[in-house]
Amino acid sequence: MVAMSGAQPEKSRGRQGKAVCALLLATSVLALLRPAPLHAQETELRGEVSESAIRSDQQRKARQLALATQGQQQSANTAQDDAPPRTYLPASAGAVPDDTGTDAATGSIFDPPQATDDTSTDNPTPPKPRRRPSSAGQNTAGQDKTKADAKSKKKKKTAAATTDTTSSTTASTTDAAGTTATDQEAANRRALTIDSADRQKLDPGAERTAAIEGQNKKAEDDPFAPTGVKWGSFVIRPSIEQGLTATTNGDSSSAGTSALLSETALRFTAVSDWRENSATIDGYGLFRETVSGYRVHDAQGRIEGQLNVDLDNELRAIAKLGYEAVPETASSPNAIAGVSTQPLRQTIDGSLGVEKAVGKMQYTLTGAVSHDFYGDAELSDGTTLSQKDQDNTLYTATLRTGYEISPALTPFTEIEVGRRAYNQRIDDEGFERSSTRLGARAGLQLDMGEKLSGEFSAGWLREAIDDKSLEAISGATVNADLKWSPERGTTIGLTGKTTVETTTTAGESGDILYSGRLTTERQIRANLTANAALGFDWRDYVGIDGHDRILSAETGLTWWLNRYAGLTTRVRTEKLTSNLPGRDYTANSIYLGLKVQR
Repeated sequence: MVAMSGAQPEKSRGRQGKAVCALLLATSVLALLRPAPLHAQETELRGEVSESAIRSDQQRKARQLALATQGQQQSANTAQDDAPPRTYLPASAGAVPDDTGTDAATGSIFDPPQATDDTSTDNPTPPKPRRRPSSAGQNTAGQDKTKADAKSKKKKKTAAATTDTTSSTTASTTDAAGTTATDQEAANRRALTIDSADRQKLDPGAERTAAIEGQNKKAEDDPFAPTGVKWGSFVIRPSIEQGLTATTNGDSSSAGTSALLSETALRFTAVSDWRENSATIDGYGLFRETVSGYRVHDAQGRIEGQLNVDLDNELRAIAKLGYEAVPETASSPNAIAGVSTQPLRQTIDGSLGVEKAVGKMQYTLTGAVSHDFYGDAELSDGTTLSQKDQDNTLYTATLRTGYEISPALTPFTEIEVGRRAYNQRIDDEGFERSSTRLGARAGLQLDMGEKLSGEFSAGWLREAIDDKSLEAISGATVNADLKWSPERGTTIGLTGKTTVETTTTAGESGDILYSGRLTTERQIRANLTANAALGFDWRDYVGIDGHDRILSAETGLTWWLNRYAGLTTRVRTEKLTSNLPGRDYTANSIYLGLKVQR
């Protein structure tokens, strides 16, 4: 009993000592492992690690590497647009210590522990124990060193290959950084005032465009000229004039008396707007009717067209065609005394010419045809008197040669040959009136623009009648068509014409009529125009000793109310003096009317 009781305390004491030793050993091991969890790994004493944790850690690192690579590429592509943030640089060296820390933690299970407030970690981490390398380890270290040298060489080559790319990327980054710096400097400038933008001078190319109504339009040369009406490829400018004429001689004859006449004048001009060739059509109609006084009832008119066609090699063709209807005037040599109505003379004429320029020489060949036919005369007793024996046709051919001394002066010569053929070879009086024509002229053509233009010529014309008992009609010829503008708004014109007039009077061959007109037009104001004219006619009879002299003068005004309507007035005087009996007369008249144009 004693022995058993004495042995129990000894056994209990031994168990307690083992427990204390085990507790001390566990505490020591825990104290060593807690501050250095990687010590076992570094000393190749790593314990068991979960495969799933390692796999997830590797996948996360791969994703982070891919994101980092993508971010670098995007940064290189947008280096010029998005400038990198500026790194703060201290004013003096050493103001802020350099960042010498290690790379940031990646969150891996192999990262070192983060600093905590645990008092048990105040002690510094003990140095890593190093194990003496074995011979196998030394061999492995040598192989690793060789591989490291090879990798170093490869890295140097790679760095050299990527130098250009890095340089371009750096340059782009530098430019972007400079732009960012400029933007930041501009953002720090003093703010502009509210009205400073309005005070700045605009770029000439960005100035406000003026309104259409406010643009300066070029002033028209004649603001009251007719605008015309577009009809196909022609522009037509029609006009109508209606007025009253008070005259002292109703029909301009030796037996005429005063009368109040109603006058209506229709005129039009049509001009083509073709690009190369051109065409014009002109026409007029004049109607006179007695309102009171001496009986007058007549109408006359003319229409003519001209076509210019450019062929080739300085060759141009000119074609003309016209029609005219005019009653014989009481002062005409062919007028019939004692009739109530003079016969109506109608004329159809046409011509075709070809112009050719060879150097400074100019050649023009023109062929013309003119046919006159007469109506019957109404006698006072109501009977009629035929005038068919006066119907005739004139054929002519003219060759013109000119030499251009200068663009303004071109002297020329003309040769004309022709034949006049009567419908009745022998007239009612038994005479053969057909004749042969021959003429020559020399003149000068002027072209000085608006200042002076036109031509004039002088020559000789002879028309020999087939009947030898009748004297040939011959004499000097003078023709002119000149326009001179001494100043703007003033135009002076001079026209002259020589005409051979035939007759069927027994024993007479006909006469030569010389006509001349001097006209002046002055634009006093834009809507007020004045005009004046002086006329001189001389008729020389062939076969008898007779002549007529006609003097005339006229002046007028036109006041435009607007572009389409105006008031016009004119005063005219005319006097015929002849050495033949019963031909003298004097006529004075005044006209007032309204003119409408389009």
